[in-house]
Amino acid sequence: MSAPEGSFLGDLTPEEREELAARGRVREFDRGETLFLEGEDPDWVAVLLRGRAKACSYREFGGETLLAVRGPGALLGEVAAIDGLPRSATVTALEPVRALAVTADEFMGFLQVHGRVSVLIMRMLCQRWRDADRKRVEFGTFDATGRVAQRLVELAERFGVPYDRRTGGAGAGGGDSVQITLNLSQEELAGWVGASREAVSKALRTLRRHGWIETGRRRLIVHDLQALRRHAR
Repeated sequence: MSAPEGSFLGDLTPEEREELAARGRVREFDRGETLFLEGEDPDWVAVLLRGRAKACSYREFGGETLLAVRGPGALLGEVAAIDGLPRSATVTALEPVRALAVTADEFMGFLQVHGRVSVLIMRMLCQRWRDADRKRVEFGTFDATGRVAQRLVELAERFGVPYDRRTGGAGAGGGDSVQITLNLSQEELAGWVGASREAVSKALRTLRRHGWIETGRRRLIVHDLQALRRHAR
């Protein structure tokens, strides 16, 4: 099993990957299919092998809050497996997903044998908590347009490919533009930045008017990433 460098799976040694794979089985999920459901008992964890998934929490009076987007190599469901409490988020496939499914008991057994991996998970959780703290600060500091700019910068850095404005082709690399390959709806983006869909739509219009981004049906291109970064500070 190969995985991007810096991901959970990518940080494992070949021997650790082989043993983890032997403890689980590969499962396939269609786009929109649920991997985990918020509130359910934690009976397994997932390691993404292909595709991307979103973690979200549903609000009491409707709508969802997007908590994170995870890609290949990511570990999902580990917190509930470790503390034994109900799952804190729903995880849904954003595109066809292949995942290694490992039961909670097998996963805990794996960690007991491999203390190094336990330390990797602690570091990963610390990074997520720091990121959550940063987002809470952003929510109290920036308006909706600033928060949208911050999320677009993150999406461009994580899921962007070069885009040539002359040919209109992704991956051409003929300029500074970047096409975001992850297709999020305005509702999902609104849930991520903690704003209404109307506020996000207005923010996108503002960024388009500046010429920093271009949007289309399920398409988003960043033409001036540096300008977005400055606006997001």
